[in-house]
Amino acid sequence: MDAFYASIEIRDDPSLAGRPVAVGGTAEKRGVIAAASYAARTFGVRSAMSTARAQALCPGLVLIPPHFDKYTRESRRIMQVFQRYTPLVEPLSLDEAYLDVAGCERLFGSADSIGMRIKHEILRETGLVASIGVAPTKFLAKLASDMDKPDGFRVIHAEQVPALLAPLPVGRIHGIGERTAKRLERLGYRTIGDLAARSREELERELGSLGGWVHELARGIDPRRVTPRRPEKSHGMERTFERDIASREELRRHLMEFCEEVAYDLRHRGLRGRTITLKARFADFETITRSKTLDFATHLGPRIYAVARELLERVPEHPLRLLGVQVSGLEDVRAPLQQTLFGEADALAVPERDQKLERVAAGLDKLRDKYGAAAVRPASTLAQAGER
Repeated sequence: MDAFYASIEIRDDPSLAGRPVAVGGTAEKRGVIAAASYAARTFGVRSAMSTARAQALCPGLVLIPPHFDKYTRESRRIMQVFQRYTPLVEPLSLDEAYLDVAGCERLFGSADSIGMRIKHEILRETGLVASIGVAPTKFLAKLASDMDKPDGFRVIHAEQVPALLAPLPVGRIHGIGERTAKRLERLGYRTIGDLAARSREELERELGSLGGWVHELARGIDPRRVTPRRPEKSHGMERTFERDIASREELRRHLMEFCEEVAYDLRHRGLRGRTITLKARFADFETITRSKTLDFATHLGPRIYAVARELLERVPEHPLRLLGVQVSGLEDVRAPLQQTLFGEADALAVPERDQKLERVAAGLDKLRDKYGAAAVRPASTLAQAGER
């Protein structure tokens, strides 16, 4: 999708059309840009840029707070369009996905025509513009989708691949970031064609394990298949504070709020995890992490918080500008948890207290789903908002 979040906001408020628009947090709260319209991009505004920097580049920038519930709802509508044409849909994010339509061409026509039909249906049903790339591999399809943005539609046929890739900068290869691209340039590889001209052995000798991957992609070879449901590896939440926080009591309140939110999301996704990771960033931007792995997986807020709080105590007591918690080692809730045969103490047995918390959490989730996130929450977090 083209400038997805910003495009939704412009669609819902036509007076913003043609103006530089960005979705993100305010500069006063150390916010960052989540999405920028193409009008804003002409000023140099980009996603992941600090809001303060974006407003300095574009004084007339219209800044809109994010509405993720709305973006998620639109994403579901778009994914439903994809599902009409193939069950092989691999979402990458709310606004992007790979589709394998090789087995659907007898029903719906060529891959080119399917791509165009999807583009038109998304516009008709959501009022939003998609850029679509059609190609033999995932790498090339992604490349094609970016080539003619906004409102792009590009098809790359197999015979076009060598000539198309050769002049492109090495940074266009999937998985090569800015740092690796600079390293390749120092070695004399400025274009994808420069890489394609070298043997696999040469690239592996110079780049290590990355060499074989680069060797294949430089020739347009990408064996990855479209995977309809990629297993989620981790889930977490973090926040950059409006001001640096030194008070441990205040940090613990924030941490409890994060843990409860992460736990709810895990239950909503049908997941639980074993490894809890705390992330802390100091005023000088130094960032550290602390982790602990549990004997059994959980998706309970109190359980996650107990570990996260313990990890917080291992962080030096300096003011923090950012705090976050992540749960990894995820598994499906349908996977059985280890129990003991006769209920005796065992390191792998699920504590009775956690079994009770499971039942409590299920009831609280029903209240939250019906009345909203603020309906029920831990009393200790109320002081955060000065409530009584």
